[in-house]
Amino acid sequence: MKHIIALLLENEPGALSRVVALFSARGYNIESLTVAPTEDASLSRMTIVTSGSDDVIEQITKHLNRLIEVVKVVDLTEGSFTARELMLIKVRAVGKEREEMTRMADIFRGRIIDVTDKTYTIELTGDSDKLDAFIQAIDATAILETVRTGTSGIGRGERILRV
Repeated sequence: MKHIIALLLENEPGALSRVVALFSARGYNIESLTVAPTEDASLSRMTIVTSGSDDVIEQITKHLNRLIEVVKVVDLTEGSFTARELMLIKVRAVGKEREEMTRMADIFRGRIIDVTDKTYTIELTGDSDKLDAFIQAIDATAILETVRTGTSGIGRGERILRV
């Protein structure tokens, strides 16, 4: 089962590499990883998407909590949460393809953020399934380049990850 783990850690050199090394040393896979400073410049928030049984996720959480730099760990999938991913996709857009790509961007609530004579760059946000569906819906030969951020998640309502 896929889990989204959010953690606060000290914003210092080497903290990210120690978290990644923990996963690597134990044979756990990271499907996506996002990290950035929070409103408190001394802390970063990291969101890790990984798969495993409840026992494996419990072990991951315990190991993360043992790292000195880690301040707090929460498995977002244990409650209600909102998760989004950003994708920038550059597609060929010449002739009739331009109208089709504009229509597809509209259907998926994407925005065309760059236009040239031969290409569009489209920005899409949503869950991973939505972004995957967009890629499946357009002609694969039209895709020139794809960049995805990985999942960012936050608990819903009063559920807050804070020190």
